[in-house]
Amino acid sequence: MAAAGNIDAKALRGLFDDGEELAVIDVREEGVFGQRHLLRCANIPLSGIELSVRALVPRAGTRIVLIDAGDGLAARAAATLSAMGYTDLKIMTGGVEAWASAGFELFSGMNVPSKVFGEYVEHHCDTPNISAETLKAKIDAGEDMVILDSRPMDEYHRMNIPGGIDSPGAELAYHVRDLAPNPETLVVVNCAGRTRSIIGAQSLINAGTPNKVMALTNGTMGWHLAGLELEHGATRKYEAVTDQGLEWSQEAARRVAEKYGVETIDIGTATRWLSETEARTLYLFDVRSPEEYEAGHVVGSRYAAGGQLVQATDKYVATSNARIVLIDDTGVRATMTAHWLIQMGWTDVFVLKGGLEGMPSVSGADASACLEAESAQIKSIAPSEISADSLIVDLADSLSYRDGHIAGAWWAIRSRLEDALTKLPSAKSYIVTSGDGQLARLGAQNLARLTDADVFALDGGTDGWRAAGLAIEEGYTNLAAEREDIFYKPYDREGTVEDAMNQYLDWEIELINQIKRDGTLVFPEFAP
Repeated sequence: MAAAGNIDAKALRGLFDDGEELAVIDVREEGVFGQRHLLRCANIPLSGIELSVRALVPRAGTRIVLIDAGDGLAARAAATLSAMGYTDLKIMTGGVEAWASAGFELFSGMNVPSKVFGEYVEHHCDTPNISAETLKAKIDAGEDMVILDSRPMDEYHRMNIPGGIDSPGAELAYHVRDLAPNPETLVVVNCAGRTRSIIGAQSLINAGTPNKVMALTNGTMGWHLAGLELEHGATRKYEAVTDQGLEWSQEAARRVAEKYGVETIDIGTATRWLSETEARTLYLFDVRSPEEYEAGHVVGSRYAAGGQLVQATDKYVATSNARIVLIDDTGVRATMTAHWLIQMGWTDVFVLKGGLEGMPSVSGADASACLEAESAQIKSIAPSEISADSLIVDLADSLSYRDGHIAGAWWAIRSRLEDALTKLPSAKSYIVTSGDGQLARLGAQNLARLTDADVFALDGGTDGWRAAGLAIEEGYTNLAAEREDIFYKPYDREGTVEDAMNQYLDWEIELINQIKRDGTLVFPEFAP
């Protein structure tokens, strides 16, 4: 296994500007990461690093710098990554606070590069916006308008502006002529807060939509803070694109590609790049709807809804200066996504010409099997075999645990199992579970090294337990760790949700000033 070297903060700062591939990974829990972290890094917590690192950093030879709080997590992560085949590993000495001590900026929050980009776009393009109060008055007056919600269906279904239609990010330009065929119809784009409202509205403007387009100021949060009622449980969405809608959107995408320098590659180039992945990182993203992706997609491509790829780029791509190829069936959604990634500073972004035609394809959801989980040397146990003197330990994220866990189970964080053992009741055996069971197998293997008790992984995880109709309870009933694994969104926090919303919106708006002080991320300028 390769040994990890060390690098100080100033040397790391220099790597950001050398143009070579680099993955900076903060391995602390998300809730801790969200308090203070570097701007240009991805958060891949040690607790589940085996489950996600190959998707985020697919090339084993990538330069990787690991960051923690100076508490040894990075060294543990380096050992794991080395065992997985990663060969170029360094640890930033002193942890995240060493970055601040060197005079560099630290950020709070999640998906910050994408969030600050949204604020930059609004400032640079002067994206039109409309307040919740003004929009409500127009709705009450029966004005001709359509409200398009730019979030994925699960977020839209949870809460939306009354009457809004779900049309996630990259779908907006693809479907707008069918959703608002009358050019006199006002089009209002919203999300939960700001970023996807701004990017969505500006997407339609960039595409040359003849309608007046506006972003809803502060999205559903702004609507709620104005004292207005949100709709819950809605399922309205766009219909299949018509011939006229397709013709307009493809012409719009052509204009966008010309203005922003979106390049296409052919099958031959894509095939050659796929053969070069040991020397150069390649990300293949399918930006169609989840239903289209599951019906059939290019082998090796990952699903990434276009709007989400722009909204949370660091959740999909951890290697800077990598190649990114976007795929859809008509070129519209891929082009609209690409033109935003280019404006975010990604230089090697391409659209696969012809989409899926001529490429090997497969159906089904993203393959998510983890080799390390599958090969874990741990015994499994069926629910019917669990004895009364066993203790169930749940390693799912704390929100999932809160919303439904096996009755009587205790919650813990995998990277802190040694500490959790001091809080867990003693037991003859421990049964480790998680959502689908993969994390449970990894955690059970860790736990077995820390105790003399028998340790098992629950067959099928909590999902299997629930499917069998066995007892589930809600709430934070038994905690063996602090709930620092999740950076809670305003809607998920306890206490006064309005205070959390206001704090979030203030934070988002201030990012435009903070990024100027940081200097590690500069967006290329295009004429509005």
